[in-house]
Amino acid sequence: MVVVSGGGGGNSWAKEMTIRRKMASIFNKTQEHFPSLKDYNDYLEEVEDMTFNLIEGIDVEAIEAKIARYEKENAEQIYLSRAKRAEDLAAALKASRMNPGKADASDTAAGSSQGITGGAGAQGQYAPAAVPGGLAQPRPTGAVPQPISGASDPLQGDDEETRRLRAERRARAGGWTAELGKRRALEEAFSAIFI
Repeated sequence: MVVVSGGGGGNSWAKEMTIRRKMASIFNKTQEHFPSLKDYNDYLEEVEDMTFNLIEGIDVEAIEAKIARYEKENAEQIYLSRAKRAEDLAAALKASRMNPGKADASDTAAGSSQGITGGAGAQGQYAPAAVPGGLAQPRPTGAVPQPISGASDPLQGDDEETRRLRAERRARAGGWTAELGKRRALEEAFSAIFI
């Protein structure tokens, strides 16, 4: 069954993602399973309507009964689709480990349909560190930018004025100025007077 927690508040994004993942694992037919594109689109629309209603808490019992009935009727197809997806992911992972700098066009296309981005190794792109759903984060590929140093830095030196300017620039880069601190201190001081 699809887990639907109590409504209102909480982490609605996490709830929605949990429901969507569960629905995608059950309703996992592809266009190849349908005689026409219209039938496939109708199937996708029905699944999305059920997903939306579960997320919003609309007629949950009837939808869960429909999902259970679908699971019983299509258990073999669901199992085969999950196995095929696992094989595709394993093959894509193996291919990416064997050729880390090169990605075949067919591997990249197959991987992107499964949620895997193909790492071409170009600067600024990301290569997958693990299969989606794992705990690893993407790792950058290519050269890492180096900080600029030398005569082009106008704030070199250790005198007091230079240190003050560096601190001010760092604070401004973070969205803070000394004026904000002074104004907040005054507001807090005067708001306490009138209580």
